[in-house]
Amino acid sequence: MKKILFVASEGVPFIKTGGLADVVGSLPKCIDKKYYDVRVILPKYVCMSQEMKDRLNYKTHFYMDFHWQNQYVGILEAEYDGVTYYFIDNEYYFNGFKPYSDNTLFEIEKFAFFSKAALSILPVIDFRPDLIHCHDWQTGLVPVYLHERFQGSDFYRGIKTAMTIHNLKFQGKWSIKEVQDITGLPMSFFTPDKLEAYKDANLLKGGIVYADAVTTVSETYADEIKTPFYGEALDGLLRARSGDLRGIVNGIDYDEYNPETDKYITHPFNSVNFRKEKIKNKRALQADFGLNQDDKALVIGVVSRLTDQKGFDLVAYVMDELCQDNIQLMVLGTGEEQYENMFRHFAWKYPGKVSAQIYYSEAVSHRVYASCDAFLMPSLFEPCGLSQLIALRYGTVPIVRETGGLKDTVEPYNEFESTGTGFSFMNYNAHEMLGAVRYAEKIFYDKKREWNKIIDRGMAADFSWQVSARKYQEMYDWLIG
Repeated sequence: MKKILFVASEGVPFIKTGGLADVVGSLPKCIDKKYYDVRVILPKYVCMSQEMKDRLNYKTHFYMDFHWQNQYVGILEAEYDGVTYYFIDNEYYFNGFKPYSDNTLFEIEKFAFFSKAALSILPVIDFRPDLIHCHDWQTGLVPVYLHERFQGSDFYRGIKTAMTIHNLKFQGKWSIKEVQDITGLPMSFFTPDKLEAYKDANLLKGGIVYADAVTTVSETYADEIKTPFYGEALDGLLRARSGDLRGIVNGIDYDEYNPETDKYITHPFNSVNFRKEKIKNKRALQADFGLNQDDKALVIGVVSRLTDQKGFDLVAYVMDELCQDNIQLMVLGTGEEQYENMFRHFAWKYPGKVSAQIYYSEAVSHRVYASCDAFLMPSLFEPCGLSQLIALRYGTVPIVRETGGLKDTVEPYNEFESTGTGFSFMNYNAHEMLGAVRYAEKIFYDKKREWNKIIDRGMAADFSWQVSARKYQEMYDWLIG
């Protein structure tokens, strides 16, 4: 048996703020249990739901030297979906109403503690992994600590590490003096070939430098981050490591996102009967969220964080032109105030055409995916993106910008060959986006059979975790040997 350990700051179903949690919750259970023993280490956050806390069993605790103090390290254990999870308990670091705070220095201290504790508990839980799979900057110090102080012991010698970048924008940066004081790493580690980047300490950079392999969550994003535009000032390092860098596209949980069994939607449907049944969801959505009852209108859905990264400056620019067409827009999400207010304004200006639901609800998100005709994602950059995969699964045609995972997962419609699963545009330009939306409108109104064939192909595409898991297994085998 090859032993794999995931270390991450969040994971479904225990704690979730974004797509990282879906990966950490779904991937381990899809990896072949015959050949791999996969376990997961997460922080035990005080803000976890009581239902999840009740699943945890106290195992043991010890004290660890960290930041000039003796810190408590509690270990709890739970089994979920056939995977063993360990939780590191320390109420000083993992308290609060949310998993993350806005205090960057405290976050760096918290996850430096978590990274060191994750390595320290391994002999205690009697689990020696062949490979530690780290996720994002919060675990960037795991490969560094392993190299710096744990390799000396027989137990740790030879453990491999892989670093997965879910979003390169977040790196865990702060002044060298304070990070050195917190981590206890020697000053020799804070040089430009190690943790130093542009006069600051950078935890993600440390993880990339010291990991045996680096992965990211789509093939196109793996190429993009080697360029200055997408590289977030680490493109030089990523080019240097390109021999060990690979992109593996995320999957989605096909049990959770299944239009036939989804408990949140009003009328279940599948790839055979969607022509009759899907429209019933559309009618219910229009009735419940203040859109005009109109079967013929193209309903475009948006479920997103409302931020610059997601391309909403493009949407703002052409909103008036868009609303002149026979379309309806259903928006669900929260984010930057300017975009929240922009959608509220257009919902007021175009009643019955724009519905702005400025909050987040899992149940409503499932309804948007299942009820809309098309789904808009004009992202500036998108490491992988899960929304377009969910939209395809629910027969909702994605309209996307060709970047990162969107380019890898949505095949643009070709009317001459009758191929493709969605519509796309290339340049980050508002009118190019509007052109793609209007092309989709044209096919929707004038070539309904073609539109339904696009849905057929989209629903037949396989973006389940099983496909991605096989690619991760290849990487594990390559690293472990």
